[in-house]
Amino acid sequence: MGAVVGVLYAAGYSPGGIKKILIEETFSRMTGFSWRRTGLYKLEKMKLALGKYLTKDDFSALKKPFYLGLSNLNDATREVKNSGPLFDYLIASCSVPGIFAPIVLDEVNYVDGGLICNLPASAIRDKCKYLIGSHVNFPGKKDSFTGPKAILERSINLGITQNAQPEMEICDFLVDPPEMQNYSLFDFSKIEEIIEVGYDHTKKMIENGELPVEKLRTK
Repeated sequence: MGAVVGVLYAAGYSPGGIKKILIEETFSRMTGFSWRRTGLYKLEKMKLALGKYLTKDDFSALKKPFYLGLSNLNDATREVKNSGPLFDYLIASCSVPGIFAPIVLDEVNYVDGGLICNLPASAIRDKCKYLIGSHVNFPGKKDSFTGPKAILERSINLGITQNAQPEMEICDFLVDPPEMQNYSLFDFSKIEEIIEVGYDHTKKMIENGELPVEKLRTK
C-alpha cells in the first residue's frame, strides 16, 4: 500500500495524519470478495475511502508532485503516471496480482507496479538533488514455510527484491529495515507495529550518520 501512503503525503497530510488514516481504513473497508477468476479480492471500495481524504480525482489536485508506478499486464511493461485521473490508477497500483483482481482501464489490465519495478527511483532521479529510497520488503532468510500462502508471499517478496535492486543503486540513501522480514503482505492489522519499525530504523540511521538529515536540509 505504498502508493496510498505516497498519495496522502503528496496531498499534504502529515506523517501522524497518514498513520491515523491507515489505522481507520481497515482492510475489510477497502476490499471485497471477487467473484472473478482474476483475483481473490477486489479493491473498488478503496475509491470511497480515497474520496474522503482527497479533494479531487486528479493528480493536479495534489500539493506535491506524485509519480505512480504500474504494471501493464497486456504489454508486459512498466508505466509511470503523474497526471490525469488518479483514483483508478492508484487502486491498480495496489492490486497485487493473484490476490487482487486487475483494474481494467482503456482495455488494459493494470496491477501493482511492484511486479516489474517495486522501487521506481529512476522515474524521479533527474528531478531530485538527493534521492532517499524506502524499501519495505527485506527478504532475510527463511528456514521453513507453513503452507501455500507462505510460499506465495516468499515468491512475491523475492521477485520484488530482485527488480528493486538496480533502483536501489541509484538512490543516494536507502532505508531498508531488516525487521520488515517479520511481516507479510497481509499484516494490515499490524500497521502500527510496521510504522514503528520503519521509524526506529530510520532514527537509528540518522543517529549513526547514515542518513545526514541536517546536512541535506542545508544544501
